[in-house]
Amino acid sequence: MVVRRVRRYGEDAGLLVETSTNAEALALCAALSASELPAEGRPGLRSVLVTPLPGADLAALVQAVTALPAGPDVGPSGRLVEVPVRYDGEDLPEVAARLGLDVRDVVARHSAPTYTVACLGFSRGFPYLEGLDPSLRLPRRDSPRARVPAGAVAIAADQAGIYPQAMPGGWHVLGRTDAVLFDESAEPPALLAPGDRVRFAPRDDAARATP
Repeated sequence: MVVRRVRRYGEDAGLLVETSTNAEALALCAALSASELPAEGRPGLRSVLVTPLPGADLAALVQAVTALPAGPDVGPSGRLVEVPVRYDGEDLPEVAARLGLDVRDVVARHSAPTYTVACLGFSRGFPYLEGLDPSLRLPRRDSPRARVPAGAVAIAADQAGIYPQAMPGGWHVLGRTDAVLFDESAEPPALLAPGDRVRFAPRDDAARATP
């Protein structure tokens, strides 16, 4: 049986369920959605915010959520979304140098995996992507930038991400995409959702990056 820490969260009597991995959080959301429990789940980083529906018995809900399965058989089955990237980010040469790689290697290793959207956060539509090659892991920049442009494709720690709007940020920018990550007039407004899978597709000019 999976042991989870469940505690009260917020003024609306929500529950915050802490999980050991992001994959378990996504699987727990999928299991909750497939169940008949009177609640909705939203994944975070190694956690799930459970919002009870009106009339739900909170004590019973805590017991039920704790007992929900969250294995591979109930994992999320999101869409596969291809994101074109021009690998011309201002941090790309420095990242390559710090990792002891050339630029082509960084591009190849960054674009090889199929990532999973662990959750959306930080800013509207910002995807936290799991699946980064371990050889590309770096801590955040020592000095965050006052402005990172919209569409910037970046990495930090063990994750990749895409900036949906221009904003301050401390991730290492490897490239940029013209894909629109968040559009208030669209339905849904966010291009990606938790559980979706993402592949980065280098544009033709990325192949001509200088080593």
